[in-house]
Amino acid sequence: MAEILFDPTTHPHRRVNPLTGEHVLVSPHRTKRPWLGQTEPPQQSNLPAYDPKCYLCPGNTRAGGQQNETYEHTMVFENDYAAVLPPPGPSAPPAPHPLLTTEPVQGGCDVLCFHPRHDLTLARLPIPDIVRIIEEWCSVYKKRGAQDGIKYVQIFENKGAMMGCSNPHPHGQVWSLSAVPTLPATELANFQKYSLSTPPSTTPRGPLGRSCLLCDYVNFEVNVARDEGRVVLQNEHWVALVPWWAVWPFEIMLLPHKRHIPSIVHLTPEEKTAFAQILSQVTIHYDNLFSCSFAYSMGIHQRPTPPTSDGVADDQDEENVAHLHLHFAPPLLRSASVRKFLVGFELMAEPQRDLTPEQAATRLRDLPNVHYLNVPEASDNVSATEGADTTNS
Repeated sequence: MAEILFDPTTHPHRRVNPLTGEHVLVSPHRTKRPWLGQTEPPQQSNLPAYDPKCYLCPGNTRAGGQQNETYEHTMVFENDYAAVLPPPGPSAPPAPHPLLTTEPVQGGCDVLCFHPRHDLTLARLPIPDIVRIIEEWCSVYKKRGAQDGIKYVQIFENKGAMMGCSNPHPHGQVWSLSAVPTLPATELANFQKYSLSTPPSTTPRGPLGRSCLLCDYVNFEVNVARDEGRVVLQNEHWVALVPWWAVWPFEIMLLPHKRHIPSIVHLTPEEKTAFAQILSQVTIHYDNLFSCSFAYSMGIHQRPTPPTSDGVADDQDEENVAHLHLHFAPPLLRSASVRKFLVGFELMAEPQRDLTPEQAATRLRDLPNVHYLNVPEASDNVSATEGADTTNS
């Protein structure tokens, strides 16, 4: 009997995520199955520049009764409906059973409005405005991370109603907690394990001259495995790729590739500008994929809190084992109206995907760098094309 040669574009297989230790089942042959399931309403692209009913537009009154500033660039305020409350908090109650413990959590939640314009997402903002957002991320990260009792600062953005975003005005959030949450804690533990167990083989490297998991990974993707096609976009300092272990159909990991960078406060001005440029390009490519305002959740993973002083990373600081990176988790699968659901096998066994990471990266990489709404003939027909099933995959 002839030996069957493995083909990753045809044969089911598992891939491991070294950041979490979890596996994903890849089933590329399932892209041929028909879809008769749920469809989603398209994300609006024709929003007004100002909405008098929007809680986040300049000068408007929020749901909690507070009035917004008449801001011209970014605006940050404490979330009126925060998920965690500031200290002091109560002590932990006695556990009724060793399996039923309670850990009180304190902290704060901030909202960061990206721009006064109600209709301008990251994909449509000028680069200087995105740089201002990055600077505001740095400011809130430093402020919250320096507060007593704060052990972790999470910066994230939910974009689109299907990702649970309650307001279409472009904005993100920053949650600061007295405990390190599960996912970043798992990543940090695996960074530390890799650093201590793997002999240095590439440059850049992490603190104390040790290996860094993501330095090694991004070096492989950019310099060794380029022809395998997972890299979507790259500039002098940053690379956007669909990781080997991606779960979501068009998932992207965005990270610096030139040197080991523990957090956003370690970025140089040039690296911040390059960061803004690639954020713009990633989100433009996303919108261009299905000619819609592409939904996603994005989160920044880095040092749990910033160092006590800014500047170049201290190689003796063990906390710098973290390597700055962003996760983009977009739900759309086949079109602007068909999403990926993590249900059934995914909930009860392990994540599963149909489109391979390499196929997804090729689709994203081949899209134009100009936003579809900036192409006259396309923008004239937005209402007719949004939500249409534009792919046979």
